[in-house]
Amino acid sequence: MMVKASTETVECENISHSVTLVPRLGYSAHLLSEIIDFIAKKLDDLKQSNCDLVLFFDETDKNHVSIIELERVLLFSSDVLLHIKKRIASISGLSSIPEMLPSSIPMIRTVSAQLFSVIPNCSQRLSELSVHLGSIVLDSAALTKARFDFSQSNNEASIFLDEVKLMVDSKLSKQYPNVDFFKLCDT
Repeated sequence: MMVKASTETVECENISHSVTLVPRLGYSAHLLSEIIDFIAKKLDDLKQSNCDLVLFFDETDKNHVSIIELERVLLFSSDVLLHIKKRIASISGLSSIPEMLPSSIPMIRTVSAQLFSVIPNCSQRLSELSVHLGSIVLDSAALTKARFDFSQSNNEASIFLDEVKLMVDSKLSKQYPNVDFFKLCDT
């Protein structure tokens, strides 16, 4: 009888812990949406102001170069965060959290680092988001007895970030045909 009582206690603890994950995951998704919306607005404003650069880009003008680099960072950040938002939305249960989220955390940290000098408040909010998601991942892994390899998560994140960088460079090359991005990357 005592074994049954302790099993029920463990089950109740697991249920209460999993119930607390739902609002935390919801808050994280909401925070992420706010950040994405803010970056999207900044990106739209920047694209509007960069219309002249399509035809009149001067690679010797440091302002032109920095504006293009800012657009690259914002586009990269937006694409990465939208992917993470889709991952969070596709979580279907407690056991899917340790599968879906671990590689998202280094991605968020990378975006946060890139935005640090550009949009410090977004960088700070992304740092908060990575902490929230990290605690959700650890709690869900403890509840489901899941195991994951942080080096594998970092590797997955790195591969994905490289792919996004290539896609962003391709988008910008099409948007600004007069800009030699290979030359810009070397400066």
